[in-house]
Amino acid sequence: MTKMEFLGPGLSNEQWERISGLAVSLKPGQALWLSGYFAGLDFNLRTLERPAEPGQLSPGLPEVVAPAATRTLTILFGTETGNGKALAKTLAEAAQQRGLAPVVADMADYKTRKLKDEQDLLVITSTHGEGDPPQSAVAFFEFLEGRKAPKLPDVRFAVLALGDSTYEKYCEGGKRIDRRLEALGAARLAPRVDCDVDYDEAAAAWIESIVLEVVPADAPAESRGPGGVAVRGAATLAPSAPAAFDKQNPFAATVIDNLVLTGRGSSKETRHVELSLEGSNLVYEPGDALGIVPRNDPSLVENLLTTLSLPAGAPVAAKKQSLPLADALASAFEITAVTPRFIEHWAQLSGASELDKLRAADQAQARAAFMHDNHVIDVVRRFPVKGLDAETFARGLRPLQPRLYSIASSLAAQPDEAHLTVSAVRYDLHGEPRAGVASGHLAARADIDATLPVYIQANTHFRLPKNDDAAIIMIGAGTGVAPYRAFIQDREARDAGGKAWLVFGERNFRSDFLYQVEWQQYLKDGVLSRMNVAFSRDRTPKTYVQDRLRENARDIYAWLEDGAHIYVCGDAAHMAPDVHAALTDIVAAEGGLDQAAATEYLSNLQRDHRYQRDVY
Repeated sequence: MTKMEFLGPGLSNEQWERISGLAVSLKPGQALWLSGYFAGLDFNLRTLERPAEPGQLSPGLPEVVAPAATRTLTILFGTETGNGKALAKTLAEAAQQRGLAPVVADMADYKTRKLKDEQDLLVITSTHGEGDPPQSAVAFFEFLEGRKAPKLPDVRFAVLALGDSTYEKYCEGGKRIDRRLEALGAARLAPRVDCDVDYDEAAAAWIESIVLEVVPADAPAESRGPGGVAVRGAATLAPSAPAAFDKQNPFAATVIDNLVLTGRGSSKETRHVELSLEGSNLVYEPGDALGIVPRNDPSLVENLLTTLSLPAGAPVAAKKQSLPLADALASAFEITAVTPRFIEHWAQLSGASELDKLRAADQAQARAAFMHDNHVIDVVRRFPVKGLDAETFARGLRPLQPRLYSIASSLAAQPDEAHLTVSAVRYDLHGEPRAGVASGHLAARADIDATLPVYIQANTHFRLPKNDDAAIIMIGAGTGVAPYRAFIQDREARDAGGKAWLVFGERNFRSDFLYQVEWQQYLKDGVLSRMNVAFSRDRTPKTYVQDRLRENARDIYAWLEDGAHIYVCGDAAHMAPDVHAALTDIVAAEGGLDQAAATEYLSNLQRDHRYQRDVY
């Protein structure tokens, strides 16, 4: 039976696609509910009867509310850590409660040819680094900002931008989308909203207001449809049972091992941390990350209290409750990084002209430099405020945020455990030793049997091939090797037959060859087919992973032509772009292509999920 024979006459391709998208998201019983809905709707249309009261199509049929909007509604999201996807789901459910029928699409999978046919378009996107799109959304941004993007005179849009205000180009990803949609002729439904890392309240307000903007004035009161949200090119966002532990309610994981991986004489400290997930029912896939809710350094908390002459027990509002100031500074607030919010707050309290000047819109670069060169303790020492109370000080701080680490283990090989590969961040600032909030906690205060609040952060854009016979090329430097340990553990546990090639880089062979013994065993057992290493400080000129790729250009290209999947994990500022440039040159030289065609070759690999990056 053909598609048209199954559907009957008169349905357009767009209608078929929407029905198909909804069908895959249905739960048991929902399809039967819909059959009754459409049966009643068809009865009304055929007999030309006057519609019954809202929600009652005919006797014996369930009460429903027909979709309130005559315009289509698409929700696009671009995400690096999953926050955008979660908000897109929340937005879709809010729209559905108002009788709308939204379609949700990940920018990574969105068919850009559909853009010209959109009507109401709501966009949620994060920003990666200094103004870049999320890795998975690069192709969509390139299309939208390129010459092939269509004019959009019939589209209405709104943008929710997620970002981190400590970066100079705060929320730039959302700003770029907002500017470009306007330039293409789309009409703005509402002003763009920019959200900092503590985005919950601002995002909730935007969702509430924007749903009202797209609901027609004569729409029925709030109602709930059969559930489930159609998704284009991605896994369904249909409602599911919530995890027992998540970002809002992390699991207290016990440290079962914490050891230094780097050897004597290393210029850095990289640690291997093992955590027990027993009793949590938390599950993850290779490529996922573990969110850790750290605690601030107790010595920093004490220094702040002393500098500000504030009592440790003074009550402050934190985590929707009242906490003693010392506890709040330890577990509830970011007390290291300076933010624009803190600059503005402290400028008002101190009256410092230097801080006041940094508040200006045209001072973004100077403000970013100041935030980079100073911590909160440096600001309060340099610009003292007398007579300050605890609550007033705390109002300038933003909530302490979890840190994400790629999981370096597979549940198939290490049941009820999650392993991490963590580089301890340590440096001097203003003549004092400083440390990263989470890496410092893990290095100095996460002893065996200590507990850490954790949750799983899915990374659907960094996944092993579904086909175990597919070859993989894994490129990583430093702690970027962590997810590849999970990949190989998982493939060994499943007895996967596909070839695997690891290209790993670090500083020195003798002190920084992370997991050396394990890799050698995997090579011996045939789980790892091939390995190339680059230790940059062992030779002159320095050699990096991209150099190893160029040296093996013919084989790299041959693997890709045979269907290999390629992965890049590590530093976003240097390693990742250098590797991408090397891959472009390899494809051009070995494939006999010009640079434009080689770039398109890699873009096609990305669209097919055969070229995936997890960079930071």
